[in-house]
Parts: sequence; C-alpha cells; structure tokens
Amino acid sequence: MDTKNVTKITGRIWFSAVFFGLIGQIAWIVENMYFATFAQDVFANSGRSDMSYMVTTWMVILSALAATLTTIFAGTWSDRLGKRKPFISIGYIFWGFTIMLFAFLPMKASASKLALIAVLIVLFDCIMTFAGSTSNDAAFNAWVTDNTDDTNRGKINGILSILPVIAVVIVFVGLGSFYNSKNESNALFFIIIGAIPLVAGLLALFILMDAANIKVNKSESLFQDISYGFKLQTVKENKMLYITLSGLCLIGIAQQTFFSYLINFLIKTLGLGDGFVIPMAVIIVGSAVLTGIFGFQFDKKGRRGFYIPLLIMAILGILSFYILQFLSGTARTIVLYAGGIVMMGGILSLLGAFNANFQDNIPEGCEGRLQGVRMCFSVLIPMIIGPIISLILGMDAMGLNGEDFIPPYSLFMAAAIVALLAFIPIIAIRKDKK
Repeated sequence: MDTKNVTKITGRIWFSAVFFGLIGQIAWIVENMYFATFAQDVFANSGRSDMSYMVTTWMVILSALAATLTTIFAGTWSDRLGKRKPFISIGYIFWGFTIMLFAFLPMKASASKLALIAVLIVLFDCIMTFAGSTSNDAAFNAWVTDNTDDTNRGKINGILSILPVIAVVIVFVGLGSFYNSKNESNALFFIIIGAIPLVAGLLALFILMDAANIKVNKSESLFQDISYGFKLQTVKENKMLYITLSGLCLIGIAQQTFFSYLINFLIKTLGLGDGFVIPMAVIIVGSAVLTGIFGFQFDKKGRRGFYIPLLIMAILGILSFYILQFLSGTARTIVLYAGGIVMMGGILSLLGAFNANFQDNIPEGCEGRLQGVRMCFSVLIPMIIGPIISLILGMDAMGLNGEDFIPPYSLFMAAAIVALLAFIPIIAIRKDKK
C-alpha cells in the first residue's frame, strides 16, 4: 500500500466516529448481552430455566431479522435523501426511549404470566432493534463510509472494532452495579442506559455533520433501490464484496454461538460469581489494545497479510475456553485471561479488517443501500445459526429437569469449528489484486 497519500481524518470526524460509535455500542451491548442475561435471569428466578434458551434464541433470531429489514429500508432511504444526520440524531433519541421499555418488566413472574413476559421481552427487543438499526447499522455505518477512503479505513475501523469491548467495560464496571438478578425490578438500570443514546441523539443535532461529497442517489423505483444488493447481477459485478461478507458471516456465527451466554458462562460454568467482572475487564482492555494496534497496522502495511494470523489467533483463543474444563488453579486462571484476550482480540481485529474491505468494495453512491446486505451476512445469518447451535448444545447439556442453567464448554468447540471455515474466503481475499 502507498502510505504517502493517506487522506487525513479531521478531528471532527474522529470525535463524531468515536463518540457516536461508542454510544451506539453501549446500547448494543445492553441489547446483545444484558437483554439476554435479563431474560435468562427472569426465567431462572421464576423456576423455568428451560425457557431461557428458547426465549434467548427467539430474541436473537427475531431481533436479527428486524435489524436486517430495518437497515435495508433505512439505508436505502438515506441514500435516496442524500442525508445520514437525521437518521442518526432522531434515531438515537428514539433508541433511548425503547431501552427504557424494559424498566416496566419484573425480574420474577408467576407461572400464569411467564408466557406474556416472554412475548414482551421479545417484542421490546425488536422495537429497540428497529431504532438502533435505523440510526446505527444503517445511517452511522454509511456515514463512516462517506467520510473515509481506502487509505484510512483500517485505522478508523480498527478503533470502531474496539468500541464494543470498551462499551462492555462502561456498562459492566460503570453501570453494572445498578443491575442485580435478585432485584424485584431493574428499572433504574434500564432508565439510566436509555438516557445515554437519548442525550447523544440531542447532541448529534448540533455536532454531527454529513460528508460534503454525499449525493442523492435514487432510481425511479424504491423497490429497485432496496433490492439492488440482492440481485445476481450485483453479485457478479462485485464478487469480492460478497466474498468478504461471507468471511464476516462465518466469524459472526462463531461469535454468536457463545456470546449471548458469555456472562453466565463466567458466572456459573466457571463459578466466578460476582468476581467475573475482573477477568472480563482484563480481557476487554487487553483485546482492545491488540485490536487498536492491528487497526493502525492495517493502513500502514496493508490488511492482506493479517487475515490468516488473526484467524489462527481467534481459533486458538476460542479453543482455550473449551480446555478450561480440564484445568484448575493457576493454570486455569492464566488460560482464562490470556486465551480471552487472544480470542476477543483476534475476533474483533478480523471483524475490523472485513468491514474495511467491505467498504473498499462498495460501488460509489450505494453506501447506504448495501448496509442491509452487510446486515444479512454480519447479523441476520449469524444470529440465527449461532443461537440455534447454542440451543441444541445447551438443551442437551441441561438435562430433563429444566432447572440447571449452566452454559456448556461445548459452545466454544462448536464456535472454533465454524471459525475454521473462514479460511476459505480469506484465501480468496488474499489473492485479490485490488
């Protein structure tokens, strides 16, 4: 890569990308981890842990479907208007209110009300996803593409890949004390979390600026614009874009196989209890540092040579969590910390590299409408297949009484096998001459 003509990213773009990206990830962390943990806690407290896997699976699948459909329409709409800012600012405000809906749900319910609680949890999750996908998945990601090019995307996507783990630290360390599975209600937690994107949306009205070169891009038919990314002709003309998305999809499936159960894996399977926060924080900080380093190296040396080493890192890290069942004492602690850093560092760096390569291959003027295609590969498919794998393995490990909710080690073996398949698209990406 020629490093002499790197396009400079202005301070305003850096601030907007990091600030609004972080706020979005804080909200998504709550959706991806706390809503699942919340559902699992509600049914465990109500004596129906067997419902935890089923409701978690439906939450993940339906919210993924809602996210994908929303992003397809919202991304296309933002292309046709030639604007991202209204979708981000107004969307974040609405996003905050939708998170607050969970404040109305109890932590324990009688048998006669459990079905209603299950429906409301899934419904509220889908409503929240609609708001988040409009503002973040569709508009914000298109905004990042608008404001970067192939000379500087590596570093900014590297930083954006770190934000989810930073968000985990903020939510669990800074705000986690407001949530307790034994509380009668966790309303205060959801109100505080909801206020964060709400306030950010108000700030976006004054701070965020659309790219100067963004253009209105629409055909006479809305359906034609929406379906653009799903046409065979589009696939043929942009093969590398879809090969990149297939790699993103496989790593996403691997991650989703264990991610929704990670907190309870640390708490219950490993028996860490409330002490899970310390290893979680160390793993997050360590993987964030690794991801940041790789992100800047992507632009300096080119991404092509990093894909295979990062995939090997991710697979070895995932497998390290599987072998924890055979270890004890100091050995287990070392593998937990080191393996966790390698696992998350590898996964996040790979996701950053895939996203940057995806953006490099987007045809000009299609930045918004192709976000929906990205969502199909990065969210919809992974969040259907991954949780189904978890459901099968989890129910098999649970037994017949439905009372013992302990995520099994086998989740990580399954995740490693799926991640191994990513070698196929990565080899094609490495051979690409672009």
